[in-house]
Amino acid sequence: MRKHSPESDVAFIAALAELLNKNDLTELSVKRDYGPDDSLDVRVVKQSNIVQMAAAAPVVQHQAAPMVAAAASAAAQAPLEDPAQHPGAVTSPMVGTVYLSAEPGAAAFVSVGSTVTEGQTVLIIEAMKTMNHIHAPRAGTVKRIVVSDGQAVEYGAPLLIIE
Repeated sequence: MRKHSPESDVAFIAALAELLNKNDLTELSVKRDYGPDDSLDVRVVKQSNIVQMAAAAPVVQHQAAPMVAAAASAAAQAPLEDPAQHPGAVTSPMVGTVYLSAEPGAAAFVSVGSTVTEGQTVLIIEAMKTMNHIHAPRAGTVKRIVVSDGQAVEYGAPLLIIE
């Protein structure tokens, strides 16, 4: 039997939402225990423009400096598109941290222009201290790398584009 009012739960959730906005957080999870077999699990998520931010600031890894400058000027001239909507987008199967190479200082698994085969490891996502190899879903050429090394990603976020 509950010994608290639903109004107090609503006020608690509103306070969490305010805390989320005030501290510029994207997600907050809290479990409030009222007693045995009586608790409130709350997860407040701000749906900010994660995909749009990735599209607005594409990062190209492991290229020579002149190619980076050319890619940056081409990106400035082309209209921004949502990489998640691209038919060749490889999206994140989980929430975690992206690594473009097997270890710090090692060569990246792929770079823009690399030819990949189906099943080839293209990057790693660390989730809960487990390194998960992300494989190319199809053969092709890497046209764009949307994420940067060490970047946190959400489920479904675009990682790279293979054509």
